[in-house]
Amino acid sequence: MPFTASDICKIIFAIILPPLGVFLERGCGADLLINICLTILGWIPGIIHALYIIFKY
Repeated sequence: MPFTASDICKIIFAIILPPLGVFLERGCGADLLINICLTILGWIPGIIHALYIIFKY
């Protein structure tokens, strides 16, 4: 599946601010809350989760 320009922007946001990347992909929901918690616990887990969400959906 090819990446669109919006996917590239979401990936960049996921690296800089992981909850923003998840919010743009899934909206306000459980995925966003999980990502906020992971980002608070550690930046890297938040980034991994955000990239997982972006690549999955």
